[in-house]
Amino acid sequence: MRKCLSAVAAAAAGLLAATVVNVPVAQAHTSKTSGLSGRQQANLRQIARDTWRFFETDVDPNTHLPLDNVGPGSTRGNYTSSANIGVYLWSVVAAHDLHLISGPEATARVRSTMLEVQHLQRGHGFLYQWYDTTTGHVILNPGQGDCAQVGGTTDNCSFLSAVDNGWYASGLVVVRQALPGAAALATQLLNETDFSIFFDARAQTDCNVNAAIDNQPTGQMYGGYYAGVGPAGYHNGAIYSDPRIAMYLGMGLHQMPGDVWWRTWRVLPPKRCASDPDFSWQGQPQGPDTGYWTTITDPLSGKQFPVWEGHYTYPGTSLKFLPTFAGGMFEALMANEVVPETTWGTRNFGLADVRAAQVQIKYATEQLHYPVWGISPSSTPDDTGGYNAYGADGATFPPGQQLAQCGTCAPETAVTPHASFLALDVAPQQAYANIQRLRALYPDVYTADGGFYDAVNPTTGSVGHRRLVLDQSMIMAALDNALNGRRMQHWFAADPTANAARQVLGVETMSLG
Repeated sequence: MRKCLSAVAAAAAGLLAATVVNVPVAQAHTSKTSGLSGRQQANLRQIARDTWRFFETDVDPNTHLPLDNVGPGSTRGNYTSSANIGVYLWSVVAAHDLHLISGPEATARVRSTMLEVQHLQRGHGFLYQWYDTTTGHVILNPGQGDCAQVGGTTDNCSFLSAVDNGWYASGLVVVRQALPGAAALATQLLNETDFSIFFDARAQTDCNVNAAIDNQPTGQMYGGYYAGVGPAGYHNGAIYSDPRIAMYLGMGLHQMPGDVWWRTWRVLPPKRCASDPDFSWQGQPQGPDTGYWTTITDPLSGKQFPVWEGHYTYPGTSLKFLPTFAGGMFEALMANEVVPETTWGTRNFGLADVRAAQVQIKYATEQLHYPVWGISPSSTPDDTGGYNAYGADGATFPPGQQLAQCGTCAPETAVTPHASFLALDVAPQQAYANIQRLRALYPDVYTADGGFYDAVNPTTGSVGHRRLVLDQSMIMAALDNALNGRRMQHWFAADPTANAARQVLGVETMSLG
């Protein structure tokens, strides 16, 4: 994701050289029931057609790299990232699945992009933080020019983001299953990646952290890696956030052990040892009334791990849920667009995904009194071209009853359409109604030549007339799943890298009830 979210994640915590494997549909494909009527599906198909038109102008005609954003007006964000590239690959597959483009066109599109990626400067097979889409050069930050040195520094010129490259790798996995003509190239690029650089392999203890190593949460995933230098100085300690995609891929490629899944916290835990960090500052402090310690045997290795199965509770109700760090919708639900959490993890992350949508809906409509819901990192709802890490963090509730680990970190003043689409899998009727309500109440938020704009202020009606490739791609993937029997999830599930996700999601029971 964007670098600002990496900083948020920091605060939270203090190939398999495979060929394409065709798994029988009965094993890989999930339910075809979307919970949507024929008319509703027809309306969503039109949204998919309109949204795909964005991609017809978003991709650079020479480098075939997706631009980060387009708008307002003639403004074009001529830069991209590994996450942008990965989710653009999703979108092409979704467009093919939805019969918006032909097989040959889809294959040509993804091959052109992947061939360009082959020639980009990379580290450990991964992409750096930002690239100029006109030249393909690594840049320090958007608008700041080419890097004088790539590698050997501790800035974005050398930074390999774990989460962003997780999305990049997920795109390669989807492509090699969905488009046979691009499978060999996708596999080649995937085989070059090495997720082991993101794993903190230093000695673990029975405590939450290792006091002998500067109280570090060993066994977790670093947030990134500086090529030529070493790991970033923070971990992705909160598992219920978008970086878990990199854990799924790292385990699936046999480059990270299952330790990373069990050592990473579902909710910031209470102390096991005197040296452990004090997380009582979080939105809802943890104790005997909010969870319990349990021992889980890792199905990948047979090792046992103590896991805090904690939860938050929506104030005044019995609704239990997992918090994200700052309450953003895509932190919770984006991984489910590719990894079938709602099918494989019905007692853990799939259930958490359902509850995340319920909390968002309840908070926005009942507590904030908005006519629409869906608070997630997005563009600002104006034409400044800004971006903010919006989230339903529960700031209106008193301390100790807030909805995110950090209950005051995210503004709650924008609604983004992509959040409703992410919820189609877990709350189809409510999500569809919200999509329609957004268009009815704020007609300026949608046009036929690109679909939804990125954000609206639900109080003033102000719209940010900008579209992000990341958010439009989430919409495309969600529509592929909603209209094609979870087809995007099917492509991931059909790949051998999915086996680890299937196993770890199969053994855990959370305290969500």
